[in-house]
Formats: sequence, C-alpha cells, structure tokens
Amino acid sequence: MDIQIRNDASEIIYTDQQEFPLEKLRSPSLIEDVQSLNLNFADGDFQEIYFDGYHIAIGGANVYENLHITTTEHISTISLMFVLNGEFETGPGMELGDFAKRRYKSLEHNLFYNPTIAENTDVEKQRNFEMISLSFSKERFLELAVNNGRVLDQLADKVAGDRMIYLNRKNNPPITTRMMMVLEEIRRCQFTGGIKKLFLQSKVLELLALQCEQYERTEQIRSSVQQISAAEKEKLYYARDLLLKSMHTPPSLAVLSKMAGLNEFKLKNGFRQLFDNTVFGYLNDHRMEYARKMILRQQSSMTEIADELGFSSVQHFSIAFKKKFGVSPSKIK
Repeated sequence: MDIQIRNDASEIIYTDQQEFPLEKLRSPSLIEDVQSLNLNFADGDFQEIYFDGYHIAIGGANVYENLHITTTEHISTISLMFVLNGEFETGPGMELGDFAKRRYKSLEHNLFYNPTIAENTDVEKQRNFEMISLSFSKERFLELAVNNGRVLDQLADKVAGDRMIYLNRKNNPPITTRMMMVLEEIRRCQFTGGIKKLFLQSKVLELLALQCEQYERTEQIRSSVQQISAAEKEKLYYARDLLLKSMHTPPSLAVLSKMAGLNEFKLKNGFRQLFDNTVFGYLNDHRMEYARKMILRQQSSMTEIADELGFSSVQHFSIAFKKKFGVSPSKIK
C-alpha cells in the first residue's frame, strides 16, 4: 500500500509504502498487531486482527489539521465500516457516478467494495475520532455469500464482476443498538487463541447479517413511505424538528400532533414509516447519541448531561444509556 498525505495547502506532509499483509490475512491462526501513531498532524492507537480471510481494524485518533489522504492498494477487500465518533469523506480515486466521495458521520455504517486501486479520503480536524472496520478477502466473501439470501447474492454477483458497491447507495444508515452491542463485544473480547478467533468470526458474521437485515427492512419501509403524501411528509419532518428542539421537556403526542397539524394516528404511523421508529423511540435514540458525544468531549459531568437531557437522575440516565449502547456511560468516558 502506498500512502500520501497532504495538508490544505497541497503540501505533502507524510508518505509511506507498506506491503499488503496477504500472508496475515490468509493465516489460519489469529494474528494481532497494535500500533501507535504520534505525528505532528495526528496521534492515535490502532489494533488490527487477521485470520482466515478476515481483517478487523479498531482505531481512535486526534487529528490536528485537515488531511487529504491518497492510498493505492492492489488487493481489494469487502469492508464493513462503522464510525463510532467523528466524520470523514472517502471514495475511489476517480469519479464514478453514484460512487463519488461518501461522507461518514458519527454512528453511521455501510458496506462497500472498491475494486479500483486508488482511494481518496478527506479527514477534517477533530478530536476523539473512532471507528471499527471489518473486512473480508474477496474469496472469503464470495464463499460466505453462497445461498445466504437475496441481498448477499446480489452483492456477491457484483463483487465477482469487480463492480463497485455500497450496500446502501443513497446514504449511510444509523448503527443500531444491537450493532453497537456487537461492536463493544468485539472491542472488549477477553478470549485468546482459537476461542478468540471463533468468537470474533461469529461477531463479524453477525454484523454482516444485521447490515443485510437492516437494508431489507429499509427497502420495505421506503416502498411504504411512497404512500405518504408530500404534505404529510412535510408535517412529519416538522414534528420531528419540534421534538428534537424540546428534548429536555418533550411535548405529549397529543400536543405534538396538534402543533404539526396531524392527528395522533397519522403522527405515530408516519413516524414508523418515515423514520423506522416510534415518536419517543426516535427521541430517545437522538438523546443517547447526543449524550455519547458529550461524554466523549469530557466537558460536562454525568449529572449535567442527565439534567440537560431531561432525566430525573444519573441512575435513570445510566440505565437508558446502557440499554442503547450495551455499555455504561462511565465506561465510555
């Protein structure tokens, strides 16, 4: 892999050449690497795990200036990317219609395959960037996809033909509660040796299954959303904005529906169709994601965060947070 990093002035501030670790990727035994980055423009820690055509990369970094990264890789992999905190843009080295640069934000994910040898990534100045990437070799992915459902069959057909893919082409979907729990299980795995390999393999496959299941559900919802009139969609988006602006003391369903100009049935049914959630389930997800960002910034106490989000106590907030992410807020901190 060839890596070149430029700053906003297009000055080259870093270059590196690395051989793709093909032997590690194909290793029947689990191989782990841990690296620390300590440069003028960024610092961070990264863990990489290889076995049987699987590659797991777990990393966090602080970025001190805007970076423009060009990588050239002659061996392509199918990647499941989960952004836990921060944002960046990445895409193929050339404009390919729908496959231009894609922006990833906190708590978003996608599956992609880039058969071209080059990739361009823009990372803005930010602290506490954190992500987990899970990759398959082409051979391993095609083997897994056989007779495992319509979505994987379609993906495998494109991978076999070396066509670029995003599982979700229009936007990156949110990381679900179950996905977050599995990611935490991967990150906190205490097993060793062959048992660890078996455990991690099962969790990677579970995340792949969760991505495919979410995609199928979203497609079903998208077809039903087409039945909602443009006027009702506008009112539902307005209701959502009102709800999020008042997340400390949210209005009741009756009050919210009256403010948005919808009856309660259309409000509740419309939220399920348009946002794949209940009204207050959507609000709770937003509050928890907002809380996670506040905790990572480390500028507010748990009491202040719980109070700002309208929880009656820190304990109530902690229970809701753990239910959402599978880990207590104190451990995230």
